[in-house]
Amino acid sequence: MANKHMTERVLTGIDDDGNATVMLNRPEVHNAFDPEMVEALTSVFEKLGRDSKVRAIVLVGAGGSFCAGADIVHMKKSATFTRKQNYEAALKSARMLHALYTMPKPTIACVRGAVRGGGCGLVAACDIAIASRTATFRLSEVKLGIIPAMISPYVIEAIGSRMARRYMLTGEEFDCAEAFRIGLVHDIAEEEYLDAKIGALLGHLHTSGPKAVAAIKQLIPASARAVIDTKLIAETSKRIAEIRATPEAQEGLTAFLEKRKPTWIEGAPRPSKARARKR
Repeated sequence: MANKHMTERVLTGIDDDGNATVMLNRPEVHNAFDPEMVEALTSVFEKLGRDSKVRAIVLVGAGGSFCAGADIVHMKKSATFTRKQNYEAALKSARMLHALYTMPKPTIACVRGAVRGGGCGLVAACDIAIASRTATFRLSEVKLGIIPAMISPYVIEAIGSRMARRYMLTGEEFDCAEAFRIGLVHDIAEEEYLDAKIGALLGHLHTSGPKAVAAIKQLIPASARAVIDTKLIAETSKRIAEIRATPEAQEGLTAFLEKRKPTWIEGAPRPSKARARKR
């Protein structure tokens, strides 16, 4: 992988097509995130979001699990923290999730193995989530006497408040089929086909206008949370009017009329060849 960068807790790399891989790298604790990993992920997400060479990001876990959520050992230590220290630590995790959710590039969660607590938040904060057939999920915070606070906006947006009531209150485990049914993941793949499925999605994303992608990521939450009234009608009309005049939009429209590829996909990979990095 080109431009490979390594830290102790997070591995990152960008291939020649602009596809970035971010790997949670604490397999010995099922990729649970401690303060150092939270800091590293926040930095990586912000850096990739600013990098014009990056077209899409794939989030994966090292080893057999995707992410076990927050590190239990660290959470146990938080009993000795002041309320201010606990708040500041929680705020850092919340900002990490927000950096992932608001990244202007499309993000894909490539999910294998166990997903627990905050790991479900990472999955929900990504734009697209594809799970291996053997993946399992659990909003397990309640079993520890705590609440899934920082991840709640993203999980509830993904699965709705009704399903959140069940799984946040019971803390029960559910499989990938149930995760698909309730909307936490978009698709399921057999393990041997998971990388190819991710690769196909990267191929599709590579043909999307980069600035249009960023604009759509801002449009969706603005429209989803608004009342459909004259204010929203005016706002959506304003957004399309502004983007139609951009060079990217004009190039895309011209390319369509001229029956050619727009400039941003010259040399685009065939979907079957665009692959997420294997572990």
